Amino acid sequence: MPVGYQRGRAPPFGVATADLRLPHDDNGPVDESAEPVLSTVTSAHLAWDEAWRELASTGEESRWRRPEPKVLASIPLLKRRGVRRVLDLGTGMGRHTVALAANGFDVWGLDASQSGVRHVGAEATGVGLRVALVLGTFVELPFPASSFDFVLAWNVLYHGDSASAGQAIAEVARVLRPGGLYLGTMLSKRNAQCGAGREVSPNTFVQDESPGDRRHPHLYCNAAEVLALHAAFEPLALEDRDQGDSRLPAQYHWEFLMEKVPDRG
Repeated sequence: MPVGYQRGRAPPFGVATADLRLPHDDNGPVDESAEPVLSTVTSAHLAWDEAWRELASTGEESRWRRPEPKVLASIPLLKRRGVRRVLDLGTGMGRHTVALAANGFDVWGLDASQSGVRHVGAEATGVGLRVALVLGTFVELPFPASSFDFVLAWNVLYHGDSASAGQAIAEVARVLRPGGLYLGTMLSKRNAQCGAGREVSPNTFVQDESPGDRRHPHLYCNAAEVLALHAAFEPLALEDRDQGDSRLPAQYHWEFLMEKVPDRG
């Protein structure tokens, strides 16, 4: 049975949001004490851990090393909004964690892949940047409420089913301050992979013979389902975009910018 990770202990930032600090000069993981736990839904990090380990060992060029243009294009808006504290949820190889830190933000990166987290630390150190790294799962974030001004989850939270996605999005809303911004993606039902393999829960498919992460659950949504999952947010932009290329076309993902609805009171 696949394994996941328990969340790490809350990083030593202090309890109050105002006390958040980048804790390490050496960009080491904040907490590596997480113990494996059984998981059958949010298990795709197991495939990505293997992929990140191989990619780090070869040093080869890859799209996973290059920041997404839409993420880079958001930086002027973030600066206009006075964003300081950023969470990169599913940091992977650190392409966005490092880019955002290089643009002056205080960045925390979280991933369930230990090889990915270690690589990000080395990458940041190599270019003289300080980031905070946490080994953990997106369904239970080890941060106080309202800790961040901006959360990024690019091609991450659909690794599971509607229940895990809902839990992860609720966690994003919890750690994001009122009026904070969330840039993320979900798989579209226009994606060529939608419906391939076994449907293990509504709109969630597993391809048992896949050599990559699609042997783990993937959730597909239409626009109404994306918006329903994000009821705690005001949608600022929503686009169903093909992230594929000539080798792998029709890789449609919903790409969106959301604003956390301010507290009423």
